[in-house]
Amino acid sequence: MEYKDYYSILGVSEDASQEEIRKAYRRLARKYHPDVNPNNKEAESRFKEINEAYEVLRDPEKRNKYDRLGANWNRYQQAGDQGGFDWSQWASQAQAAGGRGRARTHTAYGDMDDLFGQGGFSDFFQFIFGGGGPMRGATRQEMPFAREGRDVEHPVQITLEEAYNGTTRILQVGERRLEVKIPPGVKEGSRVRVASAGEPGRGGEAGDLYLIISVQDHPTFEREGDDLQMELPVDLYTLVLGGETIVETMNGRVSLTIPPETRGGQTFRLRGKGMPALRNPSQHGDLYVTVRAAIPQNLNSEEKRLFRQLAEMRE
Repeated sequence: MEYKDYYSILGVSEDASQEEIRKAYRRLARKYHPDVNPNNKEAESRFKEINEAYEVLRDPEKRNKYDRLGANWNRYQQAGDQGGFDWSQWASQAQAAGGRGRARTHTAYGDMDDLFGQGGFSDFFQFIFGGGGPMRGATRQEMPFAREGRDVEHPVQITLEEAYNGTTRILQVGERRLEVKIPPGVKEGSRVRVASAGEPGRGGEAGDLYLIISVQDHPTFEREGDDLQMELPVDLYTLVLGGETIVETMNGRVSLTIPPETRGGQTFRLRGKGMPALRNPSQHGDLYVTVRAAIPQNLNSEEKRLFRQLAEMRE
């Protein structure tokens, strides 16, 4: 019987942690999954090996038995006595009982018998861990396999204020009601990941939930990256003579100094008054304020006389 080097199959060391084993498995399983490699027999074979290796190494009891088996196998190899290895002491109770037992086995991408037909696991696995393998001539038994849940996307619309401050949403995902946090700084099209909140797995890990963010238009501000832009009406007298005007920003009012003889259309930069950075909310973009002349309306006769007088003086 061929010995299976499960550590080599997953590309991890023999002292690898469970997290390292899980990451290696997920990376390889996605690469060689039949859905990604249709009608590819080599990828199909690799996928079966990867699932089998993960089934053993993810289970502390199976892994311990496999490690003890490997140590004995290596001693026989070093002694040059490969053909004399005594497999019987490692056979599972199910195999020793003539295949009547039923082992509990798990994989993360669905029933391998469904994917590949009868005999998803190798003779090596079934002889060591059970499951009614072909070595004893047993008929196929239904074995409970598992698969990881799929990732789920959910559209969420928020206001610019919510994008600035961060917010929460109560979502109904299947039969579950979830309260999820949306961090400050998200943009149009941002994907917010909620780990393990996607489709439940069948004995495996649940998928992730991804919130696809849509930010509503704002009546005052336009956003470009982490910067904001706005137009600010300023009375004609302040533009001509200079003075102070109030600007409503996303986090409160600030005073903006207008120099004398400021032209309409001139833009002022308010540092740090833009949107927070998604990865570092303590940092902010800038706010660009473009002033627009507010022409006085409904002038009385005296005001009109004074404007005419000013016009004559300028001529």
